[in-house]
Parts: sequence; structure tokens; C-alpha cells
Amino acid sequence: MLGECHAHMIMDGVNYKAAVALHKEKVCEEAVRGHLEACRKAGIRFVRDGGDARGVSAFAKKLAPEYGIEYRTPLFAIHKRGHYGGIVGYPFETWEEYRGLVRKAVEEGADFIKIMVSGLLDFAHAGTLTEEGLSGEEIRRMIHMAHEEGMAVMAHCNGDRTCYETLEAGVDSLEHGFFMEDETLHLLAERQIPWIPTFAPVGNLLGCGRFPDEEVRKNLEMQTVRVKKAASLHACIGLGSDAGAYLVPHGTGTGDEYAYVKRAGVSDSMLLQAEGQIRRVFRRN
Repeated sequence: MLGECHAHMIMDGVNYKAAVALHKEKVCEEAVRGHLEACRKAGIRFVRDGGDARGVSAFAKKLAPEYGIEYRTPLFAIHKRGHYGGIVGYPFETWEEYRGLVRKAVEEGADFIKIMVSGLLDFAHAGTLTEEGLSGEEIRRMIHMAHEEGMAVMAHCNGDRTCYETLEAGVDSLEHGFFMEDETLHLLAERQIPWIPTFAPVGNLLGCGRFPDEEVRKNLEMQTVRVKKAASLHACIGLGSDAGAYLVPHGTGTGDEYAYVKRAGVSDSMLLQAEGQIRRVFRRN
């Protein structure tokens, strides 16, 4: 089984609020072990977490060797106050605060830095996001300051303009990346920056009744077309299901994601290449 390059051990694929509440006083070891065991049973031997604000991914990293899993984590994600990101990390208002969070991650043993530079999909209205992305200058500064501390950068990013500016700024991996247009896909392929397209949180919504299937299907089809285009350009495309997201259970969600990327024309060799690059880059020196 290929590795899982985008997971959230704090989530359970069922109910985010209930899952987070388990860790209110301290990390719930039983829940973490259950998710790690699900990964082990699925044959997953590498997990890259997207972080959280309650120490769950840090705890999971300590336990992961017991399950034969190599685990990488940013510990927490960083977002600009007032914008999307509180679900997985901490906010900043000033650049001094941002640098302080980067250094906090470094000092506490993070393997890399995770930043949030856009909103997420509005699942009820295909082709739209919950909010626009940060400015190009803000994105460049966030990535540059993390690189100054010797850390690779994983970016939650959607929307064509925001994805283009994030790629141009030298991000080390692009997560989600919905609605990229041809020019941005060409830049992605040219730079050979790993792209984790996370189909499963969209495709697995079909039939659940939470959102209109017609809108969900449109988003899924748009991402499929773009991944097919990127694959034809020999872009670096990796496997990451956003495991823990709604209807994306740990372990089986990775298998779902594999089916989606294969339907989009991504070969096993491309997935292995992307995973290998992530393993090399997203680790402490």
C-alpha cells in the first residue's frame, strides 16, 4: 500500500466536533491507537499529518512506530486570524506572531510547517470557495519565513490565483488545489511540486444527502479533469485522502483516494515518485 500523504489524526471521518471533544482535557490514546491500527490494517506504512491544535498528531507520531508507521507532522497549522484554519491550528495577526508560531513548531519538534492560504470548497455550490485566498505578498512572506527557519512548507490552498501564487512562491507541496487552470497546472508540472488533490472528501459525499449530489459531482468532475491534465504534463501528483475528514475514515479513506486518482489517470509510478519526494523534503534536517 502507498503512503497517506495528507491525514488528520484528530478527526474520525464521522463527526468532527465529537472527535475533537475526545481530546479536550488530554489526548485520547484509545482514539489515536484506533486510527493508527486502521492505517496498519490497510497496509499504510507512511503518514503525513496536517496538524491540529490539541497535540494529537504529536502524540500519534510517538505511537506510530508501534504500528510500523513512519509519521511526519507539522504539529499544528498556521492561519491568518479571521480566515479559515482554526480547525487545525493557531492564528497570527502580525508577522512577529507568525514567526513566533514557526519557531514554536521548530522548537517543539515539527517536521515541517503547514500554512493555510485559502478557504475550502463550498460543497453546496460547485466551483466556489468559502473565502478568497490571501494576497500573493502574504503567501510569499509566509513561505519565505518558514524556509528561513530551514523548514519545508505544506500549504492548504484552493483557487486558481492563490494556487499559482503559492507555487510561484516556492511552496514544497500543494494540498487540495481545486480549480487550477492550465497556466497554473503548467507551473505545477514545471516546478515538480507535489500536488495532493484530495478527491475523497468530495467524492465520498455523493449519496450521503448532506449536499446536493449535482453540485458534489461537478466539483469531483472538475478536479478529475484537472488531475488528468496535470498527469499528461507529468506533474508530481501524490496520494493523500485528507483522512479523518467527513466520510473519509483512516485506512479505508486512503483506498478510496487511490481509486479516484487512478480514474484520473495517475500511475503508481507517479504516486511513488511524489511520496518519495515528500519523504525526502518533509523531514527535519
